[in-house]
Amino acid sequence: MPIQWKDTLEHQQIPLYLVTIVAALLLATLVPGTIALAPFILPALALMLFVTFLQVPIAELGRAFTNLRFLAALMTTNFILVPVLVALMLPFMPAEPLLRLGILLVLLTPCIDYVVTFSHLGRADARLLLAATPVLLIVQFLLLPVYLKLFLGDNAAGLIHIGPFVESFLGLIVVPLVLAGLVQLWSSRQPIGQRVNGALSWLPVPSTALVLFIIIATIWPQLSKATDTALAVLPFYIVFALIAPLLGWLVSRLLRLETAAARAVSFSGATRNSLVILPLVLAIPGAMPLLPAIVVTQTLVELLSELIYVRLIPKLIKA
Repeated sequence: MPIQWKDTLEHQQIPLYLVTIVAALLLATLVPGTIALAPFILPALALMLFVTFLQVPIAELGRAFTNLRFLAALMTTNFILVPVLVALMLPFMPAEPLLRLGILLVLLTPCIDYVVTFSHLGRADARLLLAATPVLLIVQFLLLPVYLKLFLGDNAAGLIHIGPFVESFLGLIVVPLVLAGLVQLWSSRQPIGQRVNGALSWLPVPSTALVLFIIIATIWPQLSKATDTALAVLPFYIVFALIAPLLGWLVSRLLRLETAAARAVSFSGATRNSLVILPLVLAIPGAMPLLPAIVVTQTLVELLSELIYVRLIPKLIKA
């Protein structure tokens, strides 16, 4: 296919995603049982990340990991300023402990998966962000019980288990990254590998649309079981979506990061680990249906926000 078609696909990605969202909402509304698509969420995410990683030179990840200023900005944004923002919102959150727990679980955990894809689409340095995912995963696992104890008391901190974090990291980061590295190696040595790599380079936008479709079609029916809960937590997610990218931008300016790295910090500060958190909250006694509704609401707000970020963050953080 002509390369111009690929460029058109990338330039028209936002309208394509919006059409995808509308189609998923219509399907979930008109056809019962779309929750059956849930087992396909993680494979679709893995595919999306695999084709995204193919666009990132895997050989350069080691050098990216040595960018200490970027890591300092990432850690400061996600584990100092974001918790401060959440603490400022805490007095206004619903008094029900379970609702507060759900909000905190989502907002205090930075994303380790599709943030790489959206940062790539938003002309950020996805290479740096990808290299930092192990650090993000380890630090959030260590600090989440600390923050929950600080905000909610001793009982909440004991609800955190490492299993969902490790499984998601292996399935969504390590396996796709290794496969992408093998394809890149194949492409550098064999003409057929180059053709395969070229064909796969068409897939970031369609695979992202597929993820949006499956997630929304799956989780939309769940909101009907706890509409009041979703409406109660919605304002906090909107406030977070508006302020969090600016925190990353501010830290990046203070540390004088280059443009693409600053955009990556902004994306990371705004994007949360909801898909990793969901299995964790389902294991909490009394979670249904309130906690899943809290997580699902944040996911919907975030997905819509990401479509805005990929346009606005490059304008906010200019070269």
